[in-house]
Amino acid sequence: MLAVSYNKLWKLLIDRKMTRAELRRRISISPNTMTKLIHDREVSLSVIARICEVLGTDVGSIMEFIHENTDKVTAGRGIKDRA
Repeated sequence: MLAVSYNKLWKLLIDRKMTRAELRRRISISPNTMTKLIHDREVSLSVIARICEVLGTDVGSIMEFIHENTDKVTAGRGIKDRA
């Protein structure tokens, strides 16, 4: 089973000096959807696409999938790294 992690997104926002609230406004998502992102829950692909568009990046730069046994699968590249 794979779990999603948006840690890369939060690090990218810090690097770009953008708050979560600003991102939420710029991509026009509800507070509930932002809560899902904050708690590493699945969101729709259209939300992921809007985040990538606003930040000018691809999906592998904002999220990754993590196997329950702690292997990481980098989104968009299919590369596995041991955590």
